[in-house]
Amino acid sequence: MLLLTVHLTIQPGQVVAFMPRALENATKSRAEPGCRQFDVLIDSQDPTRVMLYEIYDSEAAFEVHQQSAHFKRYVAEAVPLLIERERHFWKFA
Repeated sequence: MLLLTVHLTIQPGQVVAFMPRALENATKSRAEPGCRQFDVLIDSQDPTRVMLYEIYDSEAAFEVHQQSAHFKRYVAEAVPLLIERERHFWKFA
């Protein structure tokens, strides 16, 4: 299995534009074969800080996810609204 955490900082004033795009991506990702979990978490003290928590059956499942139309739309529409996007890949022991 593969776990991915993505730490995001949204540009000030762009939270309202960003969140529907992130939530749509998460919802559609959960329906993909090989995606076990996809959560969008918002910092309780700063709504411009968001974390994506994703679990996939394998690296191959994650690669399929990255080729999906909804992920490509998210990258094109949501990522430009960010100041920072830091991805961390984890493997289960």
